[in-house]
Amino acid sequence: MNVPEVRPDTGRGERVGLDEAIFCAGKSVGQIEGILHEARSRGARLLLTRLGAEQHAEMSADLRAALDYDALSRTAYFGAAPALTGEPRVAILSAGTSDVAAAREAQRTLLWYGHPVAEFHDIGVAGLWRLTERLEEIRRHPVLIVAAGMDAALASVVGGLVRGCVIGLPTSVGYGVASGGRVALDAMLASCAPGLAVVNIDNGYGAACIALRMLRAFGPQT
Repeated sequence: MNVPEVRPDTGRGERVGLDEAIFCAGKSVGQIEGILHEARSRGARLLLTRLGAEQHAEMSADLRAALDYDALSRTAYFGAAPALTGEPRVAILSAGTSDVAAAREAQRTLLWYGHPVAEFHDIGVAGLWRLTERLEEIRRHPVLIVAAGMDAALASVVGGLVRGCVIGLPTSVGYGVASGGRVALDAMLASCAPGLAVVNIDNGYGAACIALRMLRAFGPQT
């Protein structure tokens, strides 16, 4: 199927080390199917992000069967992810259960690239003991992704307690003045914890890509 408005960036993986991911929000089902058919024709694997449940349900049975779809993160694998090797070097932390969707997008992206992930969920600072009782486990990982909404305090607290690289992932979780994640984003950007990297609201994919670049800079696991 030819989709004239789609031009795959087939050289991105070689150019920057991260293959093109297909952002599905705003695309028609026909456009997504055309992208998958084109990828199939050249034997390519694809990571799909923001693939809604309705979009997935409307796809042909053949293409649905070819996808490993996760509804919570709205991600899908077209083709097999590589086998996981070694111990996790990335840990993903979420402040609350409501933050897990963004955290799962990060996790699925890392798994797509063959990196195992350690997960620590529901450890927000409203019950600080949930964090402190797992702190020694958390500190074993050189890269941490911290998903938090509301006031996003978890990112600053973690940034003040660990030596590893901390990536703040603000989420759209929160009431009223939380403004769909803008307060969490601003809080992470204004954090007094030095060296905190921050991605856009709910951008688990982007957080994982930062982690992947960091891991490449560290070199192979020994």
